[in-house]
Amino acid sequence: MKRLIQALLCSTLLGLTPALVLAEEPAPAVANTQQQTQTINLNQADAETLAKHLSGIGMAKAQAIIAYREANGPFEHIDELLEVKGIGNATLEKNRDKLSL
Repeated sequence: MKRLIQALLCSTLLGLTPALVLAEEPAPAVANTQQQTQTINLNQADAETLAKHLSGIGMAKAQAIIAYREANGPFEHIDELLEVKGIGNATLEKNRDKLSL
């Protein structure tokens, strides 16, 4: 009788295992996609935001972007970022999809 109860218990637990595995839903990839599509407004962002979210832009270059913006007014085109000392084509192209005006 003891073996019968053990066998029934084991078969019940083994039978429920696939249902438990299928019940777990993977984490949605939506949050990751939203983070990738977030854009930084070049005319409103502060230096910390620029340095944190843009590739190849540290605090010094971010401050140079802010200084250029304060001296010349708001950016009219994203390509105008090339006028900032230390920002080249490679840096601009890495960040183009992250920038807005």
